[in-house]
Amino acid sequence: MNKVTLSNKYQVVIPKDVREKIGLKAGVSFEVITYSNRIELIPIKPIKNLKGILNGIDTNIIRDEDRIRT
Repeated sequence: MNKVTLSNKYQVVIPKDVREKIGLKAGVSFEVITYSNRIELIPIKPIKNLKGILNGIDTNIIRDEDRIRT
């Protein structure tokens, strides 16, 4: 478990091994979520990173007979 300290400017440094593990680069924005006494930082990735994410997905859906429009 990594340990970090909150600076007097309310800043936290994300440890290098964590940054490398999830591929963080300088300038990445985060969404901040709080749960009781816990803080989560969710990296906001550019929408262009999603290009092609659904390639090859099977769009055929088996439907009940009463749900098919003719």
